[in-house]
Amino acid sequence: MRVVNYILLGVFFLLLIYASTSLFYRGDLEALVNREKSPANSPNAAAYYIRHAYHDTHSPNMVTAILADYRGYDTLGEETVILTAGLICFLLLRRERKKKKKSSPEKKQ
Repeated sequence: MRVVNYILLGVFFLLLIYASTSLFYRGDLEALVNREKSPANSPNAAAYYIRHAYHDTHSPNMVTAILADYRGYDTLGEETVILTAGLICFLLLRRERKKKKKSSPEKKQ
């Protein structure tokens, strides 16, 4: 069974390397993601955000404008997941601490 796991891991690693060879160079201005219009001749979302962020949101910080205004519901969902995970960790750690406190007086008697 271990051999199968290693083979699958190797195949996945080779697939990742193969997929990364077709990625654009980060600074390539002719890459599709850096163009003003998409291949379907529609405006690129990034170009719209850069041009209209301050006018639409009245926020001087573009990152805040995108996260809070344009993608508000998505960000709210992510924050809810992080809050829930934090509360679960807190409750689990608090539960362990209570068990230790209750068991220590019993040992002394």
